[in-house]
Amino acid sequence: MTILRKLFGNQGEKRACEYLQQQGYVIVERNVRSRIGEIDLIAMDGDTLVFCEVRSRAGESLAQAAESIGAAKQQQLQRLAEAYLQKRPELADNECRFDAVLLQKSGDIWSVELIKDAFCQGW
Repeated sequence: MTILRKLFGNQGEKRACEYLQQQGYVIVERNVRSRIGEIDLIAMDGDTLVFCEVRSRAGESLAQAAESIGAAKQQQLQRLAEAYLQKRPELADNECRFDAVLLQKSGDIWSVELIKDAFCQGW
């Protein structure tokens, strides 16, 4: 990953955090890494624990960002969430869901779309 791409991704995640907080979410953790991958954001939306996948794009449509969260990525996120809950048993009794935060940057303007319950976890 190039440095510019990494910086762009970091900008997107920062903007996603700000947007979620404006929507009433409380950010629990950012960039939770394990040997299987990374969860971009973990937040509370009321009593619901939310695992958020952030996708930032420049010049592409938000639909393309959404389409990039395919079946393999969804399965990986499910495994990451399960591992996270094993390490944080105090959160395991909360209802959980997966949200997607899609961002598109055109010039200095960010467009943001939040998809709540973006896919079913099936656990």
